[in-house]
Amino acid sequence: MIKLWGRANSSNVMKVIWLLQELGLPYDRVDCGGPFGGTTTPEYRAMNPLGVVPSLEENGFTLFESNAILRYLCNSQAGECFYPKAARSRATIDSWLDFQQTALNRPQGIVFQGLVRTAPEKRNHAAIAAATTEVAGIWAILDARLERHPYVVGDSFTLADIAFAVHVHRWFVMPVEGRPEAPHLHAWYQRLLERPAYRDHVALPVT
Repeated sequence: MIKLWGRANSSNVMKVIWLLQELGLPYDRVDCGGPFGGTTTPEYRAMNPLGVVPSLEENGFTLFESNAILRYLCNSQAGECFYPKAARSRATIDSWLDFQQTALNRPQGIVFQGLVRTAPEKRNHAAIAAATTEVAGIWAILDARLERHPYVVGDSFTLADIAFAVHVHRWFVMPVEGRPEAPHLHAWYQRLLERPAYRDHVALPVT
């Protein structure tokens, strides 16, 4: 049985929950991180040396880093439809998975923490505004790409969509000032909302 460690309102945990649901895999989830704590114990740090979520445990095997977990699940659980074995197809998906982690995570995290998890009187408005501009530029890249085809890497839904889609929901529902229109990004978001696992586990009120 797969055990997933992490709270359900974490964007990185959402990725894994979504894929588990898409693959129809049974799993147990353990609330930890944030208000639940539990990530500083020696036992948890043995699974995840950074002490963040998610972590995955399966028959004595443990893994951390959300995108690595997505790859592992597809490789071990017949998920080739989301992560094809062809070298160039896989490399293209990998490049977008890395782009999500290295380019989007930091600035969108600043916007999310500032607008959702920080009281209005304690917000750093200059930092939020700067990060919003940076994030808008990243989403503009996706918007231009999605003008050419329905999903991030082409005509089919893949792990690249999962990696970005947990964040695009937040981008559209947060009270962001001056958010660009991005029509192709919005059309992609509407296509994702047709997937039950996305609606049920990702497209939720932000907390």
